[in-house]
Amino acid sequence: MLILAFDTALGACTAGVWRDGTVLAEERAVMAQGHAEALMPMIERIMAKAGTAYEALDRIAVTVGPGSFTGLRVGIATARGLAMASGKPAVGVTTTEALAASAMDTEARVLSVIDSKRGDTYAQMFSAEGASQIVNLNDARLSETFPGPLVLVGDAAARLAQVMGPRAVVSTAMVLPAHIAHLSAGKPVDPRGPLPVYVRAPDVTLRPDGGVLRP
Repeated sequence: MLILAFDTALGACTAGVWRDGTVLAEERAVMAQGHAEALMPMIERIMAKAGTAYEALDRIAVTVGPGSFTGLRVGIATARGLAMASGKPAVGVTTTEALAASAMDTEARVLSVIDSKRGDTYAQMFSAEGASQIVNLNDARLSETFPGPLVLVGDAAARLAQVMGPRAVVSTAMVLPAHIAHLSAGKPVDPRGPLPVYVRAPDVTLRPDGGVLRP
């Protein structure tokens, strides 16, 4: 299976072309902002390096959250646009499962933790028994909810480890196109396309009456 996979949900812009377990080309740029400007040029470069055309892809895979609201919209909109143009299906992979896949080379339970940038953390547990629900809690509540031993992975891992102490080990693994592609290969195609996983409600909402335009 030939898959174009990319991530803009966290603090980097990452894209790669993957075929049956082998990465043909990939690129990663750390950035807090600017994903919208960086993503398509990056995709064009890796598609050229891989020597493949969009029409040759079997599917397009993208992370759908949780993560940055703006980053998620950039990635999902790009995946939908490329899918429409190429006639190929787009498949969503949660950021937490992509992180966990990067750290699952151990038998320990893996807790994916993503800093919401609002004083709390998105978290999901993965183990041999399966995956928990994605939650949005402060570090004290997370420590109570998920007792150790644990492997922590994600941009909130180092901070949470200070709360959990010796029952937690920090992994430096990161989301890579190979993890996204591998996970997407086994997922059914949703006819609605990739859908965002926000977990928490947006900070800005419409008034119940819809509001009024300013004069």
